[in-house]
Formats: sequence, C-alpha cells, structure tokens
Amino acid sequence: MSWWQEAVIYQVYPRSFQDTDGDGIGDLEGIRRRLPYLKSLGVGALWLSPFYRSPMRDFGYDVADYCQVDPTFGTLEDFDRLLREAHALGLKVLLDLVPNHTSDQHPWFLESRSSRENPKRDWYIWRDPAPQGGPPNNWQSFFGGPAWTLDEGTGQYYLHLFLPEQPDLNWQNPEVREAIQEVMRFWLKRGVDGFRVDVLWLLAKDPLFRDEPGSPHWRPGLPDRARHEHPFTEDQPETYAYVREMRQVLDAFSEPGRERVMVGEIYLPLSRLVRYYRAGCHLPFNFSLITEGLPDWRPENLARLVEAYEGLLTRWDWPNWVLGNHDQPRLASRLGEAQARVAATLLFTLRGTPTWYYGDELALPGVEIPPERVQDPALRRQRDRAPTPLLPLGRDPSRTPMPWDASPRAGFSTAEPWLPLNPDWPTRNVAAQEQDPRSMLQLVRRLIALRKEPELLHGAYRTYRAAGGVYAYLRGEGWLVALNLTDRAQALDLPRKGRVVLSTHLDREEGVGETLALRPDEGAVVRLG
Repeated sequence: MSWWQEAVIYQVYPRSFQDTDGDGIGDLEGIRRRLPYLKSLGVGALWLSPFYRSPMRDFGYDVADYCQVDPTFGTLEDFDRLLREAHALGLKVLLDLVPNHTSDQHPWFLESRSSRENPKRDWYIWRDPAPQGGPPNNWQSFFGGPAWTLDEGTGQYYLHLFLPEQPDLNWQNPEVREAIQEVMRFWLKRGVDGFRVDVLWLLAKDPLFRDEPGSPHWRPGLPDRARHEHPFTEDQPETYAYVREMRQVLDAFSEPGRERVMVGEIYLPLSRLVRYYRAGCHLPFNFSLITEGLPDWRPENLARLVEAYEGLLTRWDWPNWVLGNHDQPRLASRLGEAQARVAATLLFTLRGTPTWYYGDELALPGVEIPPERVQDPALRRQRDRAPTPLLPLGRDPSRTPMPWDASPRAGFSTAEPWLPLNPDWPTRNVAAQEQDPRSMLQLVRRLIALRKEPELLHGAYRTYRAAGGVYAYLRGEGWLVALNLTDRAQALDLPRKGRVVLSTHLDREEGVGETLALRPDEGAVVRLG
C-alpha cells in the first residue's frame, strides 16, 4: 500500500493552531512546535490550509504570491524547518493549492487588468457587458451576488466565483496551466508530499458562457447561488484533462515509497465524484457523510451511503471519508459529544483514508461569535444581501483557536486570539484530555492505532444486519463494528463469539457471546473469534 492509503490526514488551520509571535494568530512556527502532539495522536500526514502571501480577504484563499509565505505566518525558512522536522517524525505534509482564482492583488491580475492588450489579459476571464448592459450572464458567486464585477478602466467584467477580490483564472489558457504547474514544482522541489486542491471541480467553465437554469429548490433566504443549477460552472468535461496534467507533475516527483499525492475538493454526487479517480486524482474528497450522513444520522441512511460509494469504486480506486473541515459546522455541534464519539469510530473503521479536522479530537463545539467579532467574508457579504442567509453563523465557529491547556488564553497565544476560544476551554483542552483516560482525545488516539490492524486497513466492507437504531458492518472476516445511533440500550446478534477490543465509552474490553449489548450512544469494535 502507498503511504496515503495507510495514513490518517489531519487538517491544520494555521491561523488557529498555535501562535508564537504574540499577535493572536497562529503561525508556522507554532505548527512546528506542536508536531510531537500530532505524532502522538498517530496521524500520518498534515494538510495545511493556505499560508501564502495574501491580503487575507478570504484568509489565504486569495493568493497574492503562491511562492512566498505571508508574514502573518512566518517565512519560507520557517516552512522549510517545519517540513524537515515533520519528515524526521515520519509525518507527510500536504499544502493547500488554490488554482481556480488568485487575489486581485496578484501581479498576474494587476497586469491583466491594466489594459485589454496586456499579454496577461487572457489569464483571467473577461467579458463584455450584456447587450442591454450589466453582467454578461446570470452566474452567481458562492459568496453572494453576481459572479461578475465591472472593471471601469477597461469596460469589461471579470469573473469571480467567490469574492470580487478573488478573480478566476482562465484555465483554457495553457500559459495559466503551466504557471500553476510551476507553482506545484516549486513546492515539490522543497519536499512537500502533495496537495489538497481547492475547488477542483470548478476549474473549467462553459466556453459559451450560457445562463444557468433556475433551481426548483430555491426559496427566499437561501444564498444567491442557490437560485440556479450549475451545469455551466461546475464539473465541466475539460476539468478532467486539467487534473491529468497536474497528476503528471506529481508523478514526475514521485518515487518508490514517496508518492506525491493529490487530494481534490469536489462537492459532487458520488456518481460524478468517482470520475475524478479516472482523471488521476488520488483522493477525490468524499463529503457524503457531511452532506448526507450527518443531517440524516440513521443506520439505513449511512448504510446506503457507504454501499453506494463502495459500489461505484473500481479495484484501482481507494476510498476516503471526512466528517469535518474549515467550511463545515463542528462535528460535536452537529451530533452532540456522545454521538461524535460514535462518528469517530465510523470514520476510522471504514475502508479508506480518513481526514480529520483539528480540534474534533477534543469534541470542540462550534463557538458562538459576537457580531462585532465576525471574520468570515462569506457571512459578511451574504448578511448584507439577505436577511436570513443559509449559514447564519458563517464559518467562524469552526475555525476557533485550539485550546492546549488551562493557562491564560488556553496556551494558544499571549495575546487576544483572532477568534474567541470555546467557552469551556479551561476544562476542554488537550492537557486536560491527556489526563482523562476516557476522553474523546484518548478515544481518537486508540481508534487511529487500531486502524493499523491489517483487516481494518485492507479488509472488504460488508453491511451487517441490525435493527433498533444500530448500524453494523464487517471488515474482512475478523472484525465487526457496531454503532448505536440512539440514546437507548440496544442488542445485536453476532455471527460468532468475539471480544470487544474498543468501546466509545473506553471502559470495557471483554469477551462477548452470541449477543452484543450496546449502551446508549455506544460504538463497539469487536474482534470475532
């Protein structure tokens, strides 16, 4: 197996992991100092959200220089030191590649905007106004409002699927594709182990720039982009060729035992998601647990999702699963702490590579953000345009600082953090949970260690018959996972006797006969005899 199949990927949001220079914002040196914690957790790779030079209109997803570290986070030398020490500990490092758009302060866009005749004009997507005036078509931004902004100086509109300060690159231009590939080479030469590619499914756009059809599901209060379906701005056929080109760059730097990997951010139905395997993406992010599983936390629904995904994979495709990230509500806020433990058991015992979001091992809740401290540009923009936006809390509640201990400001910083800490940080922190043998942190550590069992890594998945709110499945021939998704005691008939090797309650390891008794909100991993 390749390292990326065996590893657990841990997402670090650099602004919120550890501050070392006293400005209230996390930095690369802070991540370096916390590498021993990640090693002790048992993860195999860390994915770093963007730390490139940026005006920070979207906290690094608006890149002004792909090959420099923003001073907020440190220097290139800080990154090199972090990478060396991560590798010395046996940890791989993935960077967040943002190829769909840049900052409007990127030199490429400043040139492109300077005149219609500039050689970089075609590096971005420019269109004349509609015949009656106004934007060229009805495309809408993910962050609210039209996806077009008029440039008064040149009289044309430029496309931005996100903020106006994030103009979209023109991926039809081979010079653009080569420039992004050069960015990849820059970081691969420094030794990074691959990339998580931001909004991979959005790179190509309809060359005819046709209006998108209205959505029958839209209702007042939903974001502007929900007004339409998106056959012309998402998952265009040309995207697969672009993915293949990026994969070729990665392959050129790969060697036995050191494969460079591509993880793709792709919010698509499973039937379309799996096409990105064929294009060359090692791990097209499977968000089905987030988008369909967590909102409908029932055994029959989870079984349906897993079976559907497994049924679409070929023998060459490797599955992956994720329960949270920097754009989604916190796991513990969605399910409650008891079922968050059950969900963690699911994630680490399904077949495939799990990705884990920082702080979820503490069952961190989403933190209520006072209006005056809201940072999320998507929320600010949508809040100005609609009285009841789809995400009334924005993304800030999931991006709050990591609480390390009970010292002032939770050991995260010596200054006021850029976002508020979780209110219970004096008791919900890493140091406290290290001392608690039944904490969520200890459970996650145990699950990651258990996942290394050969059949839990390689064994086939089969749904196992269950009833009464229990979701159960077999891994290989020797393991059964039983998850009680209810707050009532349940019982499950086993295929044969076995032994409970891990319970989400962390209070029993015992032999079991033909019936497994599950307490409320309990998951159990059973080694069958």
